[in-house]
Amino acid sequence: MNQRPPLNPKRAVMGLLPLLFWFGTGQESPLVSLEGEAQGTTYHIKYRGDRQRNLKPAVDSLLADIDRCLSLYRPDSELSVFNRGHEHRFRSEHFYQVLQKAAEVFRETNGAFDPTVMPLVEAYGFGAKNVARTGAVDVDSLRKLVGFGQIQFDTRGIRKPSPAVRLDLNGIAQGYSVDRVALLLEQQGIRQYLVEIGGEIRTKGPKTGSQPWTVGLENPLQPDRLHTTLKLTDRAMTTAAHYRNQYTVNGQVFSHIINPKTGMMEAGDLLSVTVFAPDAITADAYDTAFLVMGLTETKRFLTRHPELDAYLLFTGPDGQLKSFATKGISSL
Repeated sequence: MNQRPPLNPKRAVMGLLPLLFWFGTGQESPLVSLEGEAQGTTYHIKYRGDRQRNLKPAVDSLLADIDRCLSLYRPDSELSVFNRGHEHRFRSEHFYQVLQKAAEVFRETNGAFDPTVMPLVEAYGFGAKNVARTGAVDVDSLRKLVGFGQIQFDTRGIRKPSPAVRLDLNGIAQGYSVDRVALLLEQQGIRQYLVEIGGEIRTKGPKTGSQPWTVGLENPLQPDRLHTTLKLTDRAMTTAAHYRNQYTVNGQVFSHIINPKTGMMEAGDLLSVTVFAPDAITADAYDTAFLVMGLTETKRFLTRHPELDAYLLFTGPDGQLKSFATKGISSL
């Protein structure tokens, strides 16, 4: 939900290590490296393929197509058109697919993930509109506009009771973009890749031989340093953090993570959340929800969802950085 055009992605706190950029040895084909700018951020893609094809034009075209659908910064995007009215008939497949996952995570988290939080996001000064960051918000009035249950959709289109109810899909769209690029690669027969867009990552196969891809996790108390490194194979990884997008008014710190149930920006006890899932759209949605839910509730949730893993960073009573990792992290 950061103020970053045009798709306004969450800033992840992962750094790709230099290890990702070296070439293999032996009979393996060399890594093809693509990079560029899209959706208000950057992307880096690594893959191995016998034909060494340059898929950058196809990647750029796909990302531009998603942007035309889901961008909050393009007045002509499908999402912007819908936000200004009562209903919208889908022009592309992207809108419906993202809404399906949003509805699923909304239900599973009991509303901790809620894309209709946009009126509050803007009021606090974190949205696409240039709103003064005063911290003064009429929460009671705006909360009436929040609630994903007000949104109705099917395969053809989407409806809502009032133009004042608006969607912010930034907490999920970046992960969706990663998955669609991964699908594009797989449709070209590529079985070893790493796709990273704005810090959201998905991998398939090993980097080389039996060696997995390696990524770094930033230290939230010292953002210029790595806290740890993690290995990925056939999994997606996304991170959300309080400290990456916040401001201070009269000594009070305001964070871009807003609790849809209370309408308040709540610092919570988690500094950052890194989620591992089979696909990036799932990880992307849950990292936002977990920041809202907090440490204790997130731990309970994870025990009921073995398909997810998470690495949680928080500050202990002594002020020192603490971590919690699910059992599956050790096998990544």
